Amino acid sequence: MKQALNRYAMVGIGGMIGTVGRYGISLMLSETTGFPYATLLTNWIGCFLLSFILHHHVIKRVFSPDLFAALTIGVIGSFTTFSTVAVDVVLWFTYPFVAISYGSLTIFGCLLLSFCGFKVATRKLGDL
Repeated sequence: MKQALNRYAMVGIGGMIGTVGRYGISLMLSETTGFPYATLLTNWIGCFLLSFILHHHVIKRVFSPDLFAALTIGVIGSFTTFSTVAVDVVLWFTYPFVAISYGSLTIFGCLLLSFCGFKVATRKLGDL
């Protein structure tokens, strides 16, 4: 029971860290154009990092299960967001090209970066 509470606490702390990171990126990119660059960037970064962390054999071996959950579920889970993407696409429906472009950039960019994270995490040292 105590171990489960510890993991919940670590995921919660990780969630706070990820949320602050996402907010920091949105402040740095201060979206004056209205286009959700910050959301797109955070989701791309998060997809790469999550795939990298999930497939990197050293990270999975060295981190405790609690720390691994805090990093993946907490930090990256709160750093990325699908609900904001969905709302942004709906808000851009008055400009269908922009809405479709943004949705496509998000989906295909995230898939590509997840694949890149996997490839980087699973490469052999001789492949560097």
